Formats: sequence, structure tokens, C-alpha cells
Amino acid sequence: MSVVDDTSAAITATLERVGPRLKQLRTNRRITLTALSGTTGISKSTLSRLETGHRRPTLELLLALSHAYRVPLDDLVGAPDVGDPRIRLKPGRVNGRTVIPLVRQPDGMQAWKIVVPAGKADPEPRAHDGHEWIYVLSGHLRLVLGDQEFILAPGEIAEFDTTMPHWFGSAGTESAEILSIFGRPGERMDVRTTT
Repeated sequence: MSVVDDTSAAITATLERVGPRLKQLRTNRRITLTALSGTTGISKSTLSRLETGHRRPTLELLLALSHAYRVPLDDLVGAPDVGDPRIRLKPGRVNGRTVIPLVRQPDGMQAWKIVVPAGKADPEPRAHDGHEWIYVLSGHLRLVLGDQEFILAPGEIAEFDTTMPHWFGSAGTESAEILSIFGRPGERMDVRTTT
């Protein structure tokens, strides 16, 4: 199959998913076809045919719906990533922490910036396969590794095998910001230094 065929197939697949995405968005927001028609100026029958896949979406229709729903056009249609070299930082929340992914690939090394909120927390160590490196950017981090406990200050690094039960949290009255790099089993970081 050629690159052109692959691209055409990807576009067709994306367009086939637009109708169900539009319907789900409308029903999740509890908007009727009549109300959406009034907001967008698109007839109810056209909206219905878009949602059922009986009408192919045009840019004009999608722009009107994007504006009405206040959703970026890429998100509205579920457009695939096109190799933008910039990293789009989309923070998430995990166990009360703000986690910002710094890499996109699902395989290989993973890197995150993590903001650990201030406050006392009871450690709940967990273990899993892999290897982790933590670099403290700001604040102080409380790190529990097995039966040992460390307080890391800005500029300090911890490296450990994640099969050892581990946990981290803020060590003070201020939040801590860290960089975390996680490697799956067998992935190691090569450290080079000058002498």
C-alpha cells in the first residue's frame, strides 16, 4: 500500500468517526437538535444526517459546530497528530498531583514534570517493574524507598529500581516540583561525565 493510500484510508477513518463524536458531544451536553440548529443555522435534518454518517462533514459545517460547542476543530473531529515537533503539554491529575507529560511516544522512556502539593500524607509505597530517576526542581521532596526515607532538596537526584516499594510526597509546607523519568525493564540511562 502506498503513502497516498495510507493517508486516504486514515482520512476516511477519521471522517467516519466524526458523526458518532458529534452525537456524543451533543447528547453529553443535553442539547437538542432543534437548539443546536438555532445556534448554528444548520438545519435539523443536516445535523441528524451528520451524526448518523449519512452526510459527509464539510469544513463550513464543522467550523460552525466547533464554534457552537466551543471545542477546537481538531478535538471535534478527533484529528490525528501530524508530527508537530512541539510538545503539547496537557496536564493531568493523578493522586492529587499535577502531572505534565514531556514525551509523546507510548513506548520507551517516559518523562513527566510533576507538581506535588504541600501537605502531610501517609506514605503508600508501591512496587512495579522498571527504573526511575527523580530530579527536584523546587521545594523539598520526601522519598520513601523500602524501609529508608530521604528528603531531597532542589538540584538533588534519586535513582532507583521501581521493584523496590517506593512513594514520594511533599516534605514541607510548600509544593515540590520534580522531573520524573521512567524506564521499563531493560531500559537504562547512559550517564556521561567529563573528568
